[in-house]
Amino acid sequence: MKLTWLGHATVVIDTAGGRLVTDPLLRSRVAHLRRHAAPVRAPEKVDVVLLSHLHYDHLDVPSLRKLKAPVVAPPGSERTLQRLHLEVSELAAGEQIAVGGAEVTAVRAVHDGRRSPLAGRRDDDSIGYLVEGDDQRVYFAGDTEVFAGMQDFGPLDAALVPIWGWGPRLGPGHMDPSQAAEALTLLRPAVAVPIHWGTFLPIGGYRRHHDLLHTPVEQFRLRAAELAPDVRIEVLDPGGSLVITQRG
Repeated sequence: MKLTWLGHATVVIDTAGGRLVTDPLLRSRVAHLRRHAAPVRAPEKVDVVLLSHLHYDHLDVPSLRKLKAPVVAPPGSERTLQRLHLEVSELAAGEQIAVGGAEVTAVRAVHDGRRSPLAGRRDDDSIGYLVEGDDQRVYFAGDTEVFAGMQDFGPLDAALVPIWGWGPRLGPGHMDPSQAAEALTLLRPAVAVPIHWGTFLPIGGYRRHHDLLHTPVEQFRLRAAELAPDVRIEVLDPGGSLVITQRG
């Protein structure tokens, strides 16, 4: 497989048989957030979009309109997506679907993924994904806290691990650099690619918080070297790619 990080939680996963895109966020501005990473082009010929949850920085309607691809999403998502007139397949943790030249399995995530705080809360309104194709296995975490069940996702050729967010503080349901490194001890991937960092900041926050565009990944590297020295860390620039090889 080839993995291309487009910034935030957006990753293009190319298999021999298709193209999958996670949580596409392709705009320079979303609500109160402004993109500070290099701009990227919308990927072409996308077979399926994998949505981890419904937050605005993960389910971006204009980005989905650009891609015009079928969507796989957590239970309860179809109502939010129905106005886009896209094919939507809802998956609960443990369920599978064959799409984009891969077998995709939804897995548990610990995160409140409601579109609005007023919406009803579901235990499975956030999920991660295992993508298996070309005899390789990749984990996309979406947003989540560390949890013991991560140890059941392996063996993994690569893990796409969130290490921060878009502001100066993280709420529940996220991992900071140290917690992301702790997750590697459970996931045990051959390669880890840090995502969900260095892309967006609140408008007007650059002067005070521009260090957040690079310090999370530096901290993650150091902590991962301590806790999971056997895991290779591959840091990509937005638009950068990595061709993964099979474990062993």
